[in-house]
Amino acid sequence: MAADSGARRQPSFTKVDQLRPGTHGHNLILKVVDSKMVVQRGREGGGPQGRQMRIAECLVGDETGIIVFTARNDQVDVIRPGTTVELRNAKIDMFKGSMRLAVDKWGIVKAAESSAEWTVKEDNNLSLIEFELVTVTE
Repeated sequence: MAADSGARRQPSFTKVDQLRPGTHGHNLILKVVDSKMVVQRGREGGGPQGRQMRIAECLVGDETGIIVFTARNDQVDVIRPGTTVELRNAKIDMFKGSMRLAVDKWGIVKAAESSAEWTVKEDNNLSLIEFELVTVTE
């Protein structure tokens, strides 16, 4: 068994145009193009049933394309238009046949250490591509 050197390996980052349905474990650095609150329920400090729930649909992308990111609760505060964010362990959820990027409790959504210098390729929206589940029998 090899000894652990204690150094963490650097994560490899994925580009938007490499995302595919049903995949997970993606690390991405993206610019936030737009954000729209779609669900806001509950109230703060309202006892056991007073949990607040916020969901925003955000358009995020890099120099290869854009995709809809579903931000939940505290993630909504990080994903603000004009900012650059880092997503760790992101996954692709399917919603009505189209891809949505999401980060669950096993992932991280944080502001990137530096602002991205590239321009977002907005004419390649992967969330506009409709996928159909096909069962193959042999």
